[in-house]
Amino acid sequence: MTKDTLEYQLQLKEMELNTLFETIQAINDNEPEEHLYRIYKFTLRSRPHIGRLALFVMEEETEKWECKSSFGIDGNAQEAELPASIKKIVEISDLDKQEEVVFFQQFDKVIPIKHKEIILAYVLIGKAKGGNIDGIDFIEALSNIIIVAIENKKLARKESRQEIIRRQMDIAKDVQSLLFPKKLPYNDKLKIAASYKPHHTVGGDYYDFIEIDQHRFLLCIADVSGKGVPAAILMSNFQAALRTLVRKQTPLKEVVEELNHLIMQNARGENFITAFFVEYDSLSKKMQYVNAGHNPPFLFTDGNVLFLENGTTIIGGFEPLPLLEITTLEVSNFLLFCFTDGFTETYNENNEEFGIQLLGDFIAENLNLDQKELHKQLLSYLNTFKGNNAYADDITLLSCRVNS
Repeated sequence: MTKDTLEYQLQLKEMELNTLFETIQAINDNEPEEHLYRIYKFTLRSRPHIGRLALFVMEEETEKWECKSSFGIDGNAQEAELPASIKKIVEISDLDKQEEVVFFQQFDKVIPIKHKEIILAYVLIGKAKGGNIDGIDFIEALSNIIIVAIENKKLARKESRQEIIRRQMDIAKDVQSLLFPKKLPYNDKLKIAASYKPHHTVGGDYYDFIEIDQHRFLLCIADVSGKGVPAAILMSNFQAALRTLVRKQTPLKEVVEELNHLIMQNARGENFITAFFVEYDSLSKKMQYVNAGHNPPFLFTDGNVLFLENGTTIIGGFEPLPLLEITTLEVSNFLLFCFTDGFTETYNENNEEFGIQLLGDFIAENLNLDQKELHKQLLSYLNTFKGNNAYADDITLLSCRVNS
């Protein structure tokens, strides 16, 4: 080896080290990905033995190998799809010039860039005319530093997005917790019990008890389509409007019409609410109810059971509400049992639905149970029924027993 050759190689190594240090400094300065790719491209383009290059990186969002940097190539690298033959390569290899995809025939070597045995990128290199590719170690080192740094940036962004989502869910959970009544009456004349089991951190179910005056009250159970923050905000609007209207002693029909108008304006057809409203007067013994597309509650009274299904369609679907009907019943002693579809639409391991029949039969056989105990046993029964299957939706039970 001549002195000139040795000096050249030493200078080359020094340049490579300086390049790596500058790259690491750019990473430490938190330069954007585009800038890191530019450093990569111009560094390797200055190498006289590299005639062409294409860097393909796996993008999680698209689940595709995308060309992030290239030079000296024929054809559009951004439109090129990495062939299966290259995806199988796990070590630095020579490329087959008989590659079926013509675009990739112009490259001589492929360098897989790995991190913890996972391939993050492929560097495809074509040698310059009359030259040989050397400095593979440097190309691999530079590629590894750049790609791992960019992967860390992606991970940081992903964690940031997850943190934002987590905070949003916490806010929605707090909003939702404020929707439910803090205390429900539970005495000899009026017993109201509620059980709520959200499927996720934030559910779409809602129930309420509103005292109108000394003798009258309103019960509501509802289920909003969608989950998360938008559903929680929509339900909070629904709750605020409902309580305001009821405390103004607005007639039940107008309450439902106003709520429908509100949801139509706020949700703009993207969400809707199924709901059941019942107003009871302990002096007149009269019950008025509207079922707005909700699961019909059971009314157990005088040895009979009724399904309270009359009313109208979903809240927020149509304006005006079609065929809105207020049903009036005269009842003195009764058990009203309301629920959301998450309960009856739970499936067991044989793909059998729990259904309305099992729920009604269980309540009828246990009418004398204390309501809170009835709820507890029902949830236990459902848990046994589903076996190892997961719950598919939120579950809410709301019951009201009146003893005149």
